[in-house]
Amino acid sequence: MTRPTTHPPAGGITRVVAASLIGTTVEWYDFFLYGSAAALVFNTLFFPADDPLVGTLIAFVTYAIGFAARPLGGIVFGHFGDRTGRKKLLVVSLLMMGGATFAMGLLPTYDTIGVAAPILLTVLRLVQGFALGGEWGGAVLLVSEHGGDDRRGFWASWPQCGAPGGNLLATGVLALLAAVQSEADFRAWGWRIPFLLSGVLVLIGLWVRVSVTESPVFLQARAAAEAGAAPERAPRAPVTDVLRRNWREVLTAMGTRFGENVSYYVLTSFLLVYVTTHLHLSKSTALNAVLIGSAVHFVTIPLWGALSDRTGRRPVTLIGSAGMALWAFAFFALLDTRSFAAITASVTVGLVLHGAMYGPQAAFVSEMFDTRVRYSGASLGSQLSSIAAGALAPVIAVELLKTYRSPTPIALYLCLAAVVTSVTVALARETRGRDLARPAPQGAAGGDRAPLTGAEPT
Repeated sequence: MTRPTTHPPAGGITRVVAASLIGTTVEWYDFFLYGSAAALVFNTLFFPADDPLVGTLIAFVTYAIGFAARPLGGIVFGHFGDRTGRKKLLVVSLLMMGGATFAMGLLPTYDTIGVAAPILLTVLRLVQGFALGGEWGGAVLLVSEHGGDDRRGFWASWPQCGAPGGNLLATGVLALLAAVQSEADFRAWGWRIPFLLSGVLVLIGLWVRVSVTESPVFLQARAAAEAGAAPERAPRAPVTDVLRRNWREVLTAMGTRFGENVSYYVLTSFLLVYVTTHLHLSKSTALNAVLIGSAVHFVTIPLWGALSDRTGRRPVTLIGSAGMALWAFAFFALLDTRSFAAITASVTVGLVLHGAMYGPQAAFVSEMFDTRVRYSGASLGSQLSSIAAGALAPVIAVELLKTYRSPTPIALYLCLAAVVTSVTVALARETRGRDLARPAPQGAAGGDRAPLTGAEPT
C-alpha cells in the first residue's frame, strides 16, 4: 500500500482547507447565532417569563437540546462517512444547518401563535444539532487526511477556526444591528436578519465545498477493502466497532474536549447573560467584547496548531487547560469592574487559552482512530462530550448565577472542567507524527507516550 505523501501539493491542501473552513464557519455561525439570540431576544419573544433570568434559563434549555441531537448526527453521518466518503456528507450537513437557520428567521413569535412558536423553534434547533454533529468530524478529517504527517496540526487547526469565525460573524451582525437599530426595532424584526442571511452564506459554502476532492486516505482504504487487502472486513455499522475496540479513545476524546467545551460557552454565550442581566450593561458592550476576542481567537488557533507539530498535541493542550483553570477566577473579577477594556481583556485572554486546547484538537482526535472508523470515532467522542460539557455549560452557569447571585461558583465550575481535560490529556498517549494510512497501535489512548511512528516529525 502506498503511503500518502508527507508534503501534499500546496494548492491542493489550501483548497481543501478553504472549503472546510468556509463550511464550518457557516455552520458555526448558524449554531452560535441561536446562542446569542437566546441570551438577547428569545427569552422574551419565544419564552416569556416574569423573571428575565427564568426566561433566559428556558431559552438556554432549548439551546442545550441542540447539543442532544449532535451525537445522533455524529453516529449517522459517521456511519455513512466511513462507508461512502467524507465530502458528500459535508454537503448534506451544510444544507441541513442552513435550512433550519433560515427557517428560524421566518418563525412567528409566542405573541402570534402561542406555544407552537417555542415548539417549532425547538424542532429547528434539533435539526441544527443533528447537522453540526456530522459536520465537525467530516471537516477536520477531510483536512487531516489530505495533509501530511509533519504539518497536520497546523492544517487541521484551520477548520477549528470556523468556530470563532462563525461566532465572529454572528456576533458582528448582531452588534451592527444593535448599533443601528432601536431596541424596539431589533426585537420586532431586526433579529430575523442574521438568520435569513444564513441562506446566502450556505450558497457560498456549497460553491466552495463541492469543488474539493475526496480524502485520498479514505479512497485508498476503500480500494484496499474492495480488493480484499484490508486486514478485516469493516462491520455494517462502524460505530459498533468503535465502541468495542476504541472505547478508550472515545473517552479520551471526550475528556480532551470537556474543559474546552465548557470554557467556550461560558466565555461567549453566558458572558452575554452575565454582562446584560447581572451587570446591567448594554448588549453592545458584551457583543463588542466577544467580537474583539473572537478575532484574536481566530488568529491564534492555527498558531497553537503549528506549535503542536513541533512540541506535540499534549503539551499545547495542557497549556490551555491549566491556564484556563487559573484564568477562570480572573475572568469574572475583570468582568465585575464593568470596564469595557477589562471585559474585552478577560474574554480575549480566555479565548486565547481556549485556542491552545482547540487548535491541536482536530489532529489529536483524528490520530486516535483508524481510517475505516475514523469519522464515527472522532464524531462520537467529540459530540458525546458536547452534551456533558457544552450543552449544559450555559444552563449550569445561569442556574448558579440565579441561585447564588455571585460569579464564584461559576468560576469553580469552569476551573473543575479545565482540570478534567488536564488529567485526561496528561494520561493520554502522544499522537503527533502518526501515519493515518496505517493501523493505530493497541492502547493508543494511554500508556507509552512516544510518537506513534518511528521518526520524529520536523
